Amino acid sequence: MLKSSSLNFVYYSAFVMLLPRRALFVGAFQHSTSNHLRHRHNTLRPLRDLFSASPTSRSSSSSSSSDNPKKKYVPEIPPLEDPSSFPSWSYEPRDYFQYELIYQSKISNARVGRIHTPHGIIDTPGFVAVATNGALKGLDFRQADEAGQQLVFCNSYHLLLQPGPEVIEEAGGLHKFINRPNRPLITDSGGFQVFSLAYGSVQESLESEGELKRAKKNKRKDQNKPSPVKVTEDGVYFSSYRDGRKIFLTPESTVEAQKSYGADIIIPLDQLPPYHIDRQKLLESVDRSHRWEARSLRKHLEDVKQQAMYCVVHGGVDIELRTHSVDYLTSLPFDGYAIGGSLGKNSEELIELLDWMMPMFEEGHKKNKPRHLLGIADEESIVGAIPHGIDTFDSCYPTRLARHGTLLTRNGKVNIKSGVKHSKSYGIPIDDECNCPTCQHYDRSYLWHLFKAKEPLFIQLATVHNIQYMNDMMAQRRQEILDGKI
Repeated sequence: MLKSSSLNFVYYSAFVMLLPRRALFVGAFQHSTSNHLRHRHNTLRPLRDLFSASPTSRSSSSSSSSDNPKKKYVPEIPPLEDPSSFPSWSYEPRDYFQYELIYQSKISNARVGRIHTPHGIIDTPGFVAVATNGALKGLDFRQADEAGQQLVFCNSYHLLLQPGPEVIEEAGGLHKFINRPNRPLITDSGGFQVFSLAYGSVQESLESEGELKRAKKNKRKDQNKPSPVKVTEDGVYFSSYRDGRKIFLTPESTVEAQKSYGADIIIPLDQLPPYHIDRQKLLESVDRSHRWEARSLRKHLEDVKQQAMYCVVHGGVDIELRTHSVDYLTSLPFDGYAIGGSLGKNSEELIELLDWMMPMFEEGHKKNKPRHLLGIADEESIVGAIPHGIDTFDSCYPTRLARHGTLLTRNGKVNIKSGVKHSKSYGIPIDDECNCPTCQHYDRSYLWHLFKAKEPLFIQLATVHNIQYMNDMMAQRRQEILDGKI
């Protein structure tokens, strides 16, 4: 069993481990490296209907089946997009989005910088709070802003199903819809949720480092049902968890949805393989992600709308495949780099991965673009990753912990559920050094009472404190880099 401090590192891929192997593409595969990129000759078909479940195949199947009905049809694998096939202007610096380096550490790859976006600045290294449905759990955006929150992450998958891209677009975009007009937003492709939430929401226990202990009562009942996810070269089929309707997500359709949202930073569609996977299947998955991401990028460049697109680097913990992914994706005109896929089974493996991978981003033009670690932002990970040059981290970590009675402090976690310790902690705030409203106005005894009484107010007070703590911690790390300590 994984230690609690290790659970965060399987968050980004844990659910995909449940995928049956038949859901993975196992056809013919030709390995391509950055030195053998070939130009794509087939024209991409733009997807007009986000919810179409009957796309025209990208590969023609009219040949072998009629000539030899006994022969199993193996779909043709398109080559990777040639970087030279993208317009020359797409490689030029953006006037609406840029990374500004303020200070580079002399003793590590840590750096202090600013990401300039149309809706405001992001100080880096920085924490990114997750507002799954366009809302932070238990916290208003005004309170989050006052706690120092800059970039907020919204999930395309959930917004796709409810209220839908068309509603958000008619409202004037996501910034207006959620009434956060002067702070930056980032949205993902929806791929992570497709490959995870379709199998049941156990991400809560992963994100909360074991603090949340929910009974998994109904999981075994559905073990014999067919997988709700089907991967093809065109995209991925899945069923809505809200009403069961069949949805087909493609590299193009996810970009169309994110154009409707209007976030400052958007993410292309990628495939998320599990940690334990056959290397050949991992290799196939990595190159499929490359093809999907290139298609998403090409769709994005048709109408940029002052949005930046980050690629998602894959390859698991395999040095060769990670290197292949870095080499290829950084040769395309993406605006930033997200580190995704399986990131190791524990903290040690994550840091080891970053140790040999992140120096690749110090070469040439790559050092001038921001780097984001997807789905991991617990304290141990942040402390270990900052010296390797990671700029931003997103996670539900602080908000989820708050909802379940765990408060973050400069002296370690406080489990407010402990009546022996906290029921009579009169006049003692969560953290003596914290300036959040909770610490300024309430003590641990009252918070213990609210939690035990299941008062909704506890969630709000605990969450604003944890968000404040995360942003204070990042500000401290930035200062330590400037002071030459990191």
